[in-house]
Amino acid sequence: MAGGTGRRPPGGPVTTPRASSAPVPVPSGDLLAERLADRDVLRTLAAEPLVGLGAGRALLMQLAHPAVARGVAEHSDFAERPLARLFGTLDFLLVTTFGTPDEVGRIAAKVRGIHGAVRGEGYSGNDPDLQLWVNATLIDSALYIYENVMRPGDGEPDLAGEYYRQARIVAEVLGCPLDAQPPDLASFRAYMAEAVASLEVTDTAREVAAAVLYPRKLRALAPALAVFRLVTTALLPEPLRDQYGLPWTHNRRRAADLVLRTATDLHHLTPAFLRRPPRPLLVRLARHRVDRTLASRRDRRRRGRP
Repeated sequence: MAGGTGRRPPGGPVTTPRASSAPVPVPSGDLLAERLADRDVLRTLAAEPLVGLGAGRALLMQLAHPAVARGVAEHSDFAERPLARLFGTLDFLLVTTFGTPDEVGRIAAKVRGIHGAVRGEGYSGNDPDLQLWVNATLIDSALYIYENVMRPGDGEPDLAGEYYRQARIVAEVLGCPLDAQPPDLASFRAYMAEAVASLEVTDTAREVAAAVLYPRKLRALAPALAVFRLVTTALLPEPLRDQYGLPWTHNRRRAADLVLRTATDLHHLTPAFLRRPPRPLLVRLARHRVDRTLASRRDRRRRGRP
């Protein structure tokens, strides 16, 4: 298997979840604190606004896994709240990156509880394979932005390997043990290459992606959403872009190049202390939104809604 992890690439046939799709013990207490003590590079990149440009790319890569697409379609109101999963994932990532061990443990336990109800034919929200894949898309997208848009200059340390090592904690606290994840960056890149080559975008994935890229209830944000669609399409791996049927003309490519070059220039011209929001503010906002989202989901489930 890719990366020697013993994990199948996510594009393979979708089967009924194994017994291992039940919640897996996760680090807690002193062990969790020990794991979270080592987040300096993870925090450095997560605080960079440009990393957010990869959010749409990560989401569409997640949906390219048939089991993820089915779970989102059957257990969320994506048509009414098309960006909820995107922001929910990013907020959880921020809490795990910047929060205290107590905050991370509390939020992770709540998310695992919600995932326990996400179950259907061929998928389970607590399946470690799916936790691995979802976090892999976030890591891969962050590294893509780091290497191709932020573009560290000559003489700057290469943070990619260390970022990967530290970012594995996000999947671990949700139930994918470290020994079930690719052990290093080279193994991770092999895993991603095999995965992208094997994924087949389903009609369900295209339906959810369309709701995210063309949300009917956010017309007031039309200019921003047009840029979001353009950048997401540009950053998506070509095989997946083709399978989603996203338009990619010469003019769109030139426009995307202009947007991304401008982002690169602004990144290098703006001092770090001006472009990075204060970390306490990031975690407070993320913690508030995660708590509100989880409470809203519990209320909807009590009313019999997805």
